[in-house]
Amino acid sequence: MTKPAVWYELIKEEKHTGARLGILHTPHGSFPTPMYMPVGTLATIKGLSPEELKEMGADVVLANTYHLWLRPGEDLVAEAGGLHKFMNWDKGILTDSGGFQVFSLSDMRKITEEGVHFRNHINGEKLFLSPEKAIHIENQLGADIIMSFDECPPFDQSYDYVKRSIERTTRWAERGLRAHQRPQDQALFGILQGAGYKDLRLAHAQDMIAMDFPGYSIGGLSVGESKEEMNEVLDYLTPVMPKHKPRYLMGVGSPDSLIDGVIRGVDMFDCVLATRIARNGTCMTSQGRLVVKNAQYARDFRPIDEKCDCYTCKHYSRAYIRHLIKCDEIFGLRLASIHNVHFLLNLMKQVRYHIENDSLLDFRQAFFEEYGYSKANARNF
Repeated sequence: MTKPAVWYELIKEEKHTGARLGILHTPHGSFPTPMYMPVGTLATIKGLSPEELKEMGADVVLANTYHLWLRPGEDLVAEAGGLHKFMNWDKGILTDSGGFQVFSLSDMRKITEEGVHFRNHINGEKLFLSPEKAIHIENQLGADIIMSFDECPPFDQSYDYVKRSIERTTRWAERGLRAHQRPQDQALFGILQGAGYKDLRLAHAQDMIAMDFPGYSIGGLSVGESKEEMNEVLDYLTPVMPKHKPRYLMGVGSPDSLIDGVIRGVDMFDCVLATRIARNGTCMTSQGRLVVKNAQYARDFRPIDEKCDCYTCKHYSRAYIRHLIKCDEIFGLRLASIHNVHFLLNLMKQVRYHIENDSLLDFRQAFFEEYGYSKANARNF
């Protein structure tokens, strides 16, 4: 039996938690997990070059199916040789299905059994996206890992609505599997939904696992629910997920949630947070968030984080970066983005080290207390 295009090798489980050390094998390389994946919506991580990302240790990056479908179009990307060649990235790429973007347009879309009718957020043009269409676009884009087309219902949606939604998402997943044309070099992951309802979450997981996807994503979290509610879902969901397949928590990228997700058995994470807050002048540091554009840093000639060895911290001061951002200089936003992405990639490197040494809970407590989370939260596991 041949291995799927993407497969997971479990190396070690931590003694005291559900944390897993593993290797994600893809057509473009094998990469250590747990991992943080920077998000490049339009086939670029905003402000960062592929060479800079490699220098920081990024292994897999994301691109967005919906946005690339609209601009420049999946046919053009395919003509260029696929996303890897188009964006000059020879490591792993993951594309989402576009479902989250479509469903976020709540006042511009209509859901049917066949798919979703909606309007282009750029020009108002009427569009239609079905499971078959989404998978076709992803096949054309050519990422290593592609996502099923699903509905992402709000966390607080009614029980009856969520039940109907996951049943339809299951049918859409079956259609997507049949439509998938490149299983030899693209792995199609299933997405587990169910909002905050335990029985629906577990039922949907059972249905999706029965389809034997090469990997599974946890969707519908980090959409407004509390950290406690998200962790509660992970507490009962990850134990029923296949042990020897990758587990991917979608759209989660704050430092505390990365650590808490790993502790609960998650292998892969992505989020736009790092570059989004950087563009607002906010930086992650070992001692918490630092809003570098604030006046108090006008004459602060220290690096953003004195414990950080990223390009930004080795060469530039808070005062200089503040000056650039206040003057709307693009270089300032780049420097903040470089730091934030490096911070999360380095955090996951530390997490892997502590899984290897069975010391992840000690690391979590020390990190939470230094980062500025309350001592109660730091010890509440």
